[in-house]
Amino acid sequence: MLHAELKSKIRKLWDKFWSGGISNPLQAIEQISYLIFMKKLEEKDVLEQQNASLKGVKFKSMFDGHDNCKWSEWSEYSSDKILSHVRDVVFPFMRELGDEDSLYSKYMKDASFSLPTASLLIEAVNIINDLHIKEQNQDTQGDIYEYLLSELQTAGKNGQFRTPRHIIKMMVELTKPGLGDRILDPSCGTAGFLVNAYEHILKTNQKNGVSTLSPQKKEMLDNDTLYGYDIDRTMVRIAVMNLMMHGITNPKIMGEDTLSKRYNEKGTYDLIMANPPFKGSINESEKSDELTITTSKTEILFIELMFNSLSIGGRCAVIVPDGVLFGNSNAHKSIRKLLLEKCRLDAIISMPSGIFKPYAGVSTAVLYFTKGEPTEKVWFYDMEADGFSLDDKRIPQPEKDDIPDILERFEKRLKENNEDRSKKHFFIPVKEIKENDWDLSINKYRIEIEEEVHHRDSKVVIQEAKKEVKELMEGLEELEKLIGGKTQ
Repeated sequence: MLHAELKSKIRKLWDKFWSGGISNPLQAIEQISYLIFMKKLEEKDVLEQQNASLKGVKFKSMFDGHDNCKWSEWSEYSSDKILSHVRDVVFPFMRELGDEDSLYSKYMKDASFSLPTASLLIEAVNIINDLHIKEQNQDTQGDIYEYLLSELQTAGKNGQFRTPRHIIKMMVELTKPGLGDRILDPSCGTAGFLVNAYEHILKTNQKNGVSTLSPQKKEMLDNDTLYGYDIDRTMVRIAVMNLMMHGITNPKIMGEDTLSKRYNEKGTYDLIMANPPFKGSINESEKSDELTITTSKTEILFIELMFNSLSIGGRCAVIVPDGVLFGNSNAHKSIRKLLLEKCRLDAIISMPSGIFKPYAGVSTAVLYFTKGEPTEKVWFYDMEADGFSLDDKRIPQPEKDDIPDILERFEKRLKENNEDRSKKHFFIPVKEIKENDWDLSINKYRIEIEEEVHHRDSKVVIQEAKKEVKELMEGLEELEKLIGGKTQ
């Protein structure tokens, strides 16, 4: 987590953009990303030059012949020169980096630098310098960018909203991405799942903080492991930037609708993690022929898409709205039947409705399934807290966090007793689920134990009542004497 000073500087940066006329959060994060990337380009170039010098090998700087594109050079320019120079010289240089046929080049072609004034640019440069990104470790650099992205607090027109990082990490820990996995997010947004999968693989291939990956394996991780798609070109550019800032030089992020006929990667991926849009709409004429379930609900179509995209034995963790678990339409039942009969549905983690606030209050669940064998029993967990308050403020409450228990109980689920349905976690046999019309909502199976009411001994109650009656009668007699005395 970032300390208060860094958070304050990032909020100040947002405020400058807002007051400077860039009020669209997506446009703001895109422009901020470009600036941070410009700074990191020079830092990366200096580091590579130092490494080459240590190894005694020749080095050619990416700024060779373009010294005026270095952050340290142009950031010192005067206000009458800096804006036009960055817009007309530095930004085109950055946009044309990489191979002509690279995805980076493809999606940067229509990118534009849209800071309106030199004063806003200078203020932004000063704040980014104050963040001291170069001095931060890779985790903190990632946290800085994540905190920037956290300002995307408005749901998109297709029901898109950013997945909280701790929920992503929980799903990564459940699925355990490994070297050799081909990993997909078919609606990647800012690429949070892919970044966290990458970091997980790096951390699980370390010894005493030093990477154990050979150059060949590191190249495979960087170039043939992470794949993302998004229909929004701005999101694609932000995702590309996010991955490049985490050290992936040639991100495989494609601008395509994965529900359309233009996408067909059947049986390609070993792991899929996603939080697809819940309220998206799809043009029937564009809908992929591989999608056989008749519905316009994107949350259902995405599950079928993920099933199709997985290789046999491939696994998937996906966030779905609760309606997927109990909806009674033919489409809802068909997708649940697919998950139970053609997959091993390993877990359903029911999450409280406040998880996605302030974006949305919808109740959701995480489905984790493996393609290729039928389900025998499903493990349910009722998450009641995620370490934050469940209101719009989402204040950290580390004492209220089920996630560590979820991960531990999931690992031990086959060794522990999971028969007691009054607990937070339990197994339900698939036969019972079928008998309940394929219903996968936890409330269908969980047993609420009523608190036992302890009644007092009836003899004691009677004795106390007799005593109270006797005292009442004596009081009435006293009152009667008093009244009688007054009337004489």
